[in-house]
Amino acid sequence: MEDLFRQMRSVEADRASALKEFADLLIAHALAEEAKVYPALKRYQDIDDEEVEHGEEEHEEGNKALLALLEVDEIGSDEWDEKLEELVEAIAHHTDEEERTILNGARENVAMERREELGAAFLKERAQRLKSGCGSVDNVREIVKN
Repeated sequence: MEDLFRQMRSVEADRASALKEFADLLIAHALAEEAKVYPALKRYQDIDDEEVEHGEEEHEEGNKALLALLEVDEIGSDEWDEKLEELVEAIAHHTDEEERTILNGARENVAMERREELGAAFLKERAQRLKSGCGSVDNVREIVKN
């Protein structure tokens, strides 16, 4: 995702393509995580449900920031740069918190075999979402609306 952020900032890159790829990856990641990983982690008493729910809330924030960027009319405009920075901040914040809380909680409390099962289920769900073009502006609008 960092590479895609760099491409979206660069006047030499195909920013529209980078945004499309990023949108698909972000939405597929969040939907797969919420469908396959988060529900399983909530079953472990040593993993803080509030942290998992907070992760879901941060997915919503990221989705809203993504939608705002997708709706910018002119790539490279001041508005584009502003909305891109808001997206970068939302994703960086979520990634940092998720790695320190939810993922470390899983590492400490969930057996490796089960984590591998969850990882495989996540990858399968994510791949299906990516095939569906889940990052389209219409789909992101629908996700944000719900």
